[in-house]
Amino acid sequence: MTDIYTAVVDISHAPLDPAAALDFVSDPRFGGIATFIGRVRQHNLGRAVTGVSYDLFEPLALRTFQEIGERAREEVGGPLKLYIAHAKGHLSIGDFAVVIAAATAHRDEAFRACRLAIEAVKHEAPIWKQEHYVDGDSAWSEGCSLCEEHREAERMAANHDGDTHGHSR
Repeated sequence: MTDIYTAVVDISHAPLDPAAALDFVSDPRFGGIATFIGRVRQHNLGRAVTGVSYDLFEPLALRTFQEIGERAREEVGGPLKLYIAHAKGHLSIGDFAVVIAAATAHRDEAFRACRLAIEAVKHEAPIWKQEHYVDGDSAWSEGCSLCEEHREAERMAANHDGDTHGHSR
């Protein structure tokens, strides 16, 4: 049995199950378990959302999840159990979109592995998200929020012409 579990779950057949993640990572070797559960929220970037649709290339997504798990194991430098599952299909407000669970001997490693996994899934996995809005419109998301925050910080820095302490000239 492997210590890394990866899955893509078609939401039309079954929801993501956080209890299954906890069951998978529970192990008498480990005292630290960290989880991340991402849910569909009702507002994003100032717009009222009715739901989202996730599309992905499943074989590549699963391979990417496995590679993320192997990197997380290298990062924590010890035994690790990791669960990564992402939904595909149309999700409503409140539905689970992603579930990550990491278990290690100690909490610090569990937190680090969980954080590494969710950030890598957001940045690297071939997953496309389309948001559906109250006004009937829909739009494909353009990258993750961390990428947007980084681009905004770069724009702000460029607007200050090298003024690193944040004041206008």
